Amino acid sequence: MSTSNIPLPTTPESILPLVIRTMSRTPDPRLRELMASLTSHLHAFILETEVTEAEFERAVKFLIDIGQATGEKTNEVILAADLLGVSSLVALLNNPANHSHGEAHAQAEAASHAALLGPFWRANAPICQAGDNIARGNTQGIPLEVSGVVYDKQGRPLADATVDVWHASPVGMYENQDDTQENMNLRGRFKTDAKGAYFFKTVRPAGYPVPTNGPCGDLLRAQVRHPNRPAHLHFMVSTPGHKVLITQVFADGDENLTSDPVFGVTAALVGNFEVRMVDGKQQAFLTHDFHLIEGEMTFPHPPIP
Repeated sequence: MSTSNIPLPTTPESILPLVIRTMSRTPDPRLRELMASLTSHLHAFILETEVTEAEFERAVKFLIDIGQATGEKTNEVILAADLLGVSSLVALLNNPANHSHGEAHAQAEAASHAALLGPFWRANAPICQAGDNIARGNTQGIPLEVSGVVYDKQGRPLADATVDVWHASPVGMYENQDDTQENMNLRGRFKTDAKGAYFFKTVRPAGYPVPTNGPCGDLLRAQVRHPNRPAHLHFMVSTPGHKVLITQVFADGDENLTSDPVFGVTAALVGNFEVRMVDGKQQAFLTHDFHLIEGEMTFPHPPIP
């Protein structure tokens, strides 16, 4: 494209039309749409808030820092998206149960609510048998039994579906953060039986702070925000012909349910973690069903190896 007839920018507002016109050659229509919208909003933000050179330099440094702080055991880029509510927004937007309307309403009524993936999912967790305990090694805590049924949108049980589960320890750390835990501790993949049922044992998770030793921690402190997530279990439920459900189940009564720093809690995601005495000892129980909708079985890219 010749630029001979395109006027050179003379004011801050005159830069955007030149950028948009230059990017209009992008062959992929969706990429062209996304980049034009992103650029327009970014320019509008800078003009509206009158971003200074020092502020721009600090913003660029934050982006560099979250990239450099991302490695084998942490993902500060995902964490930044979580702390800004972006991860939860994408999860809500792309799953009909969270905001049912229009023609998606019928499927939405039958679908389980989704939640953000978070920065700690690992692919290829151990394949377990029904009733196995994923609290390996010397993991101590209140025993927890988790069970439920996986259904399709018509309410029919789905046999041989995969229920991938992972969670933090009773001291609030995932195994990849804690050298005292065995590799893949508190992680496992289970298959549903002929009646769509799954069942496993573990220990009751604790709430935990999101990592604060990197640039995202600096952001939280600057905003005077606490880092503590409410206790929860992560689930990824899948079977061919159905959209992969990525969700979380939160412990009822947790003091941080209404102040989750990553904005991941909805009412439908709060489970009943019942604790009662069994043989003189505390025992926790959670029953939670999942409802899948038809779609492509596509898995996310693991935030960590």
